[in-house]
Amino acid sequence: MIDLHTDPGTGALHWLPTLPALLGVAVYLGLVIRSTRPWPAGRTLCWLLGTLAALAATTGELAEAAEGDFVAHMITHLLLGMLAPLLLVLAAPVTLLLRTLPTGSARRVSHVLTSLPVRVLTEPVVAAVLSVGGLWLLYTTALYPAMHHSSTLHLIIHLHVLIAGYLFTVAMISVDPLPHRRSYLHRGIVLAAALAAHDVLAKHLYVHPPAGVSASTSESAAMVMYYGGDLIDLVIMVILCLCWYRATGRRLPARTPGATSRRVRCSASAT
Repeated sequence: MIDLHTDPGTGALHWLPTLPALLGVAVYLGLVIRSTRPWPAGRTLCWLLGTLAALAATTGELAEAAEGDFVAHMITHLLLGMLAPLLLVLAAPVTLLLRTLPTGSARRVSHVLTSLPVRVLTEPVVAAVLSVGGLWLLYTTALYPAMHHSSTLHLIIHLHVLIAGYLFTVAMISVDPLPHRRSYLHRGIVLAAALAAHDVLAKHLYVHPPAGVSASTSESAAMVMYYGGDLIDLVIMVILCLCWYRATGRRLPARTPGATSRRVRCSASAT
């Protein structure tokens, strides 16, 4: 395995995500306290776990190991680009924000949600291209080795992976209000295509390692990407199908008295 980490400034960036992560937790918990109605503890737990997943990928020993180990890097990819976004989306931060804001401020936030940029970025096809397409660009060009020589590029790529993963998950299964949401069929087709593209990329990396990565290491990282990505995508697929099923007016039978309260709540489809 060739050590790609040649920029000392990259390691110094590992502490930077801590401050915004703590700020995000503080704001979320503050909104929970201000809410006039009880907020589900499961939502709060998702926000905390999502933040921890993002921090694990960008700070500490795992992030440092990812600078020279492609397998560790791939684990951070799954945490930052897939698991953290899934948990953060399930935390329903926009719903919590709208619930606690004054009426005038809530209307302004709603106006932003209906704006053209938000509509474009949350279109499933666009979100999939930003997320999965960005990974193809990262691993099949000189971008991957370049990120280890530039602390700025390293930070930009991490931000892109997190934001693109969040947008993709929002486009698929957001429990927050999202005007102009596409149909379940449309989302299902895009999700299947994105999953296939992600798997094809993993198979490509199994045979064609990025520059500076040994064949054996790339094979192990590709397996992590393939099976780990499929597992998280399977969760998204199950949630999407569950919401689709409920949108038809059906309800799954509750096996226990408390089963109803644990159901995933889905935002309504616009089409």
